Amino acid sequence: MRKIVFDIETKDAAGPNFLDMEISLLAIHDSDTDEYSSFLQEDFPSLWPILENADMLIGYNSDHFDIPILNKYYPGDLTKIKSLDILKEIKKASGRRFKLDNVAESTLGQKKSGHGLQAVEWWKEGKIDLIREYCVQDVRVTKGIYDFAMRHGKLKYKDYGEIREIELDTSSWEKLDEEDAGGMTHTLPF
Repeated sequence: MRKIVFDIETKDAAGPNFLDMEISLLAIHDSDTDEYSSFLQEDFPSLWPILENADMLIGYNSDHFDIPILNKYYPGDLTKIKSLDILKEIKKASGRRFKLDNVAESTLGQKKSGHGLQAVEWWKEGKIDLIREYCVQDVRVTKGIYDFAMRHGKLKYKDYGEIREIELDTSSWEKLDEEDAGGMTHTLPF
């Protein structure tokens, strides 16, 4: 199964409609190559074949935020590719939403290297290398919590100073739906 863990950074902070935001950079981890890559908007044509050949997209708050924004740029429909939003799975299991930083620190002992508003400032200052490092680190953290959840069936979070666990049913995470099995996940003729 080819899994793409991904994250986007935007050029601006959220306004009244987050779909008006523009992507500054996107980073991925490709399970087929075990490599991290990043893409600016002008690089998206080389990103599409990678996503088209993925069996699953993995992110954190990705179904609500990353995929809808990225879909504005994509000539097809990214929602046709199986997606696993780790935050959505956490909310389903616990009834609560937790920041990626909280889950990563509690589960992996790692923190994010910054926050999204810093990435917006870096964009304005032309500090693309800092955005790239930050976004790739977010992908590393997201991949780490995904891998931990698959191995242990749980993630951890800090609540009022105490580390607590969220039991997750990961049994279907890597199963393709009947419509996906043996079929094509793409909408463009690559």
